[in-house]
Amino acid sequence: MAEKNGVCLVIGAGDDTGAAIAKAFARDGLTACLVRRPRHGDALETLAQSIRDEGGKAEACPCDARDEEAMIALFERIENDIGPIEVAVFNIGANVRFSITDTTERVFRKVWEMACLSGFLMGREAAARMKTRGRGTILFTGATASVRGANGFSAFAAAKHGLRALAQSMARELGPQNIHVTHVIIDGAIDSNFIRENVPDVDQKREDDAILNPDHIAANYVMLHKQPRTAWTHELDLRPWKETW
Repeated sequence: MAEKNGVCLVIGAGDDTGAAIAKAFARDGLTACLVRRPRHGDALETLAQSIRDEGGKAEACPCDARDEEAMIALFERIENDIGPIEVAVFNIGANVRFSITDTTERVFRKVWEMACLSGFLMGREAAARMKTRGRGTILFTGATASVRGANGFSAFAAAKHGLRALAQSMARELGPQNIHVTHVIIDGAIDSNFIRENVPDVDQKREDDAILNPDHIAANYVMLHKQPRTAWTHELDLRPWKETW
């Protein structure tokens, strides 16, 4: 039986950063398995087809990453039918802004489910498979809110702080087992559909290299996966050269 191609699983394969990450790993020879909620199934298939059109391998895998049973089934299907997961990327954002008095229990819980709980489910299931092979890379996308709170971002910052703590704990546990766990802090605006629709001077920012390019973010993710284990990075900050920090 022919050996199955290795897989890069991208949880949160959206239109911008997630898509760029999936395409970068596909160009590097892995099969990109693309995950968003089932309502985005058509968009996932469009992205998968664009990767195939470039000569890569990709599979659309609609799934609600907050659902434990669905995530377990997703990992089983990929490992059994597509290939071994060599890289698992958690890239769900859930960035919302509410004053603390306007933050309902439902908002706080939903943001935590999207930005933290689903990261735990991905990390746990990826670790279980990678431990049996003695190798793998797990990458978590963080944000400025991962390291400091801000006015109006109590729910988002709480969830992102939790995700960072999860990544740190997993890195300490899994690193000695040859599983590379990294938390990537995206500290700045990304050249995305949301930013292009809401920031009036985005064209000037792009010209000045003052906004994060999704393809350049993705290149760093591939770099992290390829790092020699004599010099692993466990946390990486990415920001434009003009970003104040």
